[in-house]
Amino acid sequence: MEPTLVIPTRPARPFIGEDFVLKTWNEVKPLYDSLVERPIHNADELRQWFADRSELESYLSENFAWRYIRMTCDTSDPELINQFNFFITEIQPQLSAYENRLDKLAVESPYLAELRDKGFDITVRGMKKAIEIFRDENIPLQTDIQTEQRKYGAIVGAMTIEMKNAEGIEEEITLPQASTLLQSPDRAVREEVWRKIQERRYEDKDSLDELYDRLVDLRHQIAVNAGFANFRDYIFAAMGRFDYTPQDCFAFHASVAKAVVPLLDQLALERKQKLARVDASFDTLRPWDAKVDPDGLPALKPFGTGDELLNKTITCFGRLDAAVGSTYLSDCLRIMKAMGHLDLESRKGKAPGGYNYPLEEIGVPFIFMNATSSLRDLVTMVHEGGHAVHSFLTRDLPLKPFRNPPMEVAELASMAMELLTMDYWDVFFENSDDLKRAKIQHLESIIETLPWVATIDKFQHWVYETAAEPLKTPENRPTAWLRIFEEFSDTATNWQGLEKYEAYSWQKQLHLYEVPFYYIEYGIAQLGAIGVWMNFRQDPQKGLQGYMNALKLGYTAPISEIYRAADVPFDFSEEHIGRLIQFVWSEIERLKG
Repeated sequence: MEPTLVIPTRPARPFIGEDFVLKTWNEVKPLYDSLVERPIHNADELRQWFADRSELESYLSENFAWRYIRMTCDTSDPELINQFNFFITEIQPQLSAYENRLDKLAVESPYLAELRDKGFDITVRGMKKAIEIFRDENIPLQTDIQTEQRKYGAIVGAMTIEMKNAEGIEEEITLPQASTLLQSPDRAVREEVWRKIQERRYEDKDSLDELYDRLVDLRHQIAVNAGFANFRDYIFAAMGRFDYTPQDCFAFHASVAKAVVPLLDQLALERKQKLARVDASFDTLRPWDAKVDPDGLPALKPFGTGDELLNKTITCFGRLDAAVGSTYLSDCLRIMKAMGHLDLESRKGKAPGGYNYPLEEIGVPFIFMNATSSLRDLVTMVHEGGHAVHSFLTRDLPLKPFRNPPMEVAELASMAMELLTMDYWDVFFENSDDLKRAKIQHLESIIETLPWVATIDKFQHWVYETAAEPLKTPENRPTAWLRIFEEFSDTATNWQGLEKYEAYSWQKQLHLYEVPFYYIEYGIAQLGAIGVWMNFRQDPQKGLQGYMNALKLGYTAPISEIYRAADVPFDFSEEHIGRLIQFVWSEIERLKG
């Protein structure tokens, strides 16, 4: 019998009013004006001012979130797009100017030093940095960027290919649906679907190239306006990267190249040898061979429908709960299910990717993904479930900035959950051999992920460092991409005759378009997640409790302190990365027997 759920309700709105509804900027402006004009005579009044500001910003954040969620669930509905664009064009530009004024009022208050509650120092340092880089002339540019970014999802979400179904009838399928066929034991099917996917993407390469050019130019102009040499340096400030620098990113790239890429090469060579044993005609490893089971087994299918995926994940989280004698983790997903805060299955017109979107007022997030019954979908679900747990663990922190941790911490929550749940994946795989395959595939994906993170991050550094240079042209981009891509790729995969697709393979990475420089966080968090998993393996109760203690901090402490709460180092050295990746490698070898 499932425990009785307590469905959260949003907190009271003493400042904006219980019946407040955003229709136009005219409803919002008086509230911001009252914050700007309010006299503050002591620390208690300043603390209340922060609380009222948080209440207003939480409402607006959730209002925007629902517009984004509904639009990504159906990118073909013009009304949903218009509602989203309304906020971007009519509300967001006004907010930027007011937020800057409010930040200045806060940091200039004579009572600020008296607010010693945990977290205020972190919030204030972020405010000071935001003030430092704010420019009025960037407000319309940021609006233009948000409008342009939305076009990526529309372009990619409309991509489909034609494939024959089990009855031999041609049918239109989405690219996420098509990608599951890359696990087919039939090599001819894999090649056919791979080429169709690449060709479909290639059809839109010019549109995606032009879109990226516009985004790079707009972002560079914002950086120049704010007094920075390039957008990379600007975005490090804008993202509040106080705990590491571009040089640390370069150290990460170098460490991954030395400690991880040789293992990536070894995996590819093993794959090539195994496939050759299964198929006598096999002579060279090709890109369409990357996802198939190398022993010739059919693709793993851990679930059939979105409902089954959710219910099995709830059971899986419940098994993990038992390590600390709780039902907390599984209850988070049960609450989301009861509230309808999930949209899991792939369909035409739905935006690509997956996300967990925090809803700041209610504190119960929304999970969006494109599930097609693959192992990757299972991993995505527990990943986004980790984000969701993070939202629940921080929902009672008093101020919105306290509840918004940096991505290096947010992704620690999600990537650690992938590994913490792995020993309970028998919920999805009753067959012990299938369970072993699933674990091996996921652990091998970590060895694949770190080099890919380094590839995307290093590429972004090149793009934005060179944005102001006369030689920076779209024509140079494929050459730079290939140079970086090959630095972090295995040497066994043969791309001969496929170079045109390889040169534009960066375009499949949503983050380059929608959230620039948000990618190194996956690498940093992957290292932290391995550390959390190592701790859990040594002492499940202590390891899981450390993980949850770290997440409960939200953003009330520096990143290094949050990682320390989970008992994992914040370290990019070759030695540290090598130690972690060897632990993963030893687990793979143990599973392979």
